[in-house]
Amino acid sequence: MGKTENKILRGLVFDDEVSLAVLDTTELVNEAIRIHNLSPLAAAALGRTLTVAAYMCSSLKSENAALSVNIRGDGVGGPICVSGDKDLHMRGTIEDPAAFLPPNEAGKLDVGGCVGRKGYLSVVRSDGEGAPFVGTTELISGEIGEDFAAYFAYSEQIPTAIAVGVKVGKDGTCLGAGGVILQPLPGASEENIRKTEEIMENFRSVSSLVEQGSAEEIAEKYFGNVKYYTLKPEYKCNCSRNYIEGVLLSMGEKELMDALEEEGKICVHCHYCNTDYVFSAEDVEKLLAGART
Repeated sequence: MGKTENKILRGLVFDDEVSLAVLDTTELVNEAIRIHNLSPLAAAALGRTLTVAAYMCSSLKSENAALSVNIRGDGVGGPICVSGDKDLHMRGTIEDPAAFLPPNEAGKLDVGGCVGRKGYLSVVRSDGEGAPFVGTTELISGEIGEDFAAYFAYSEQIPTAIAVGVKVGKDGTCLGAGGVILQPLPGASEENIRKTEEIMENFRSVSSLVEQGSAEEIAEKYFGNVKYYTLKPEYKCNCSRNYIEGVLLSMGEKELMDALEEEGKICVHCHYCNTDYVFSAEDVEKLLAGART
């Protein structure tokens, strides 16, 4: 039976000294594949980024909080951009959705080659008030999980163990996507930090674990009877025709009329949901008339 629901399970393990998150983002990735017509390689790269970004958004507290991730490397896929908010409405793009490379020596998708091994990962997090937090680190390998672990260590000073993966079938659909993320809390004992490091060895093929079982089954199998709460991310863009109208009005009447005179219409494309918004001369005049009243 195919998966129908994205999940993030969050709780505490190892004497409540380590924060645990188990994620199933299979349908989140499948929606990205559908919207952007992603190749398996592009799906693996964008899907991993969406997964970790969803985890990060699950920590947002303020009502208007939001987060964006930008990965710019020298790989064949080009830049990756992912955004999300406190409601776990996630969306993302990769510059070349048809990116392709031969499998690596292990026969797996070369995500590092897609993302690139030289470049940077940047996170912008806003609580809706004041200046946003911006953190940037250099790419370690392009494997996404390792790069995010480096980001947490260097930009946020939070040691983090991350296993994240995306498995794509022969028909191009995602069979399993998700991850396991562990963060020792301040004051965690050396023994529990060691347990964290040791247990992560079980998640080298985390996408296969997600394909074969639910997030709840993974949590129970490897962490026992954990008390956790469940969050449900989804792929959802925040654009709409009304939103685009507001953006157009912010350009000013002269610039709008100049664009209209040049093209005969105004076209706006949303890269996150691959939607085109077209405004005719009549549409623009009604928009300006409404703004004048």
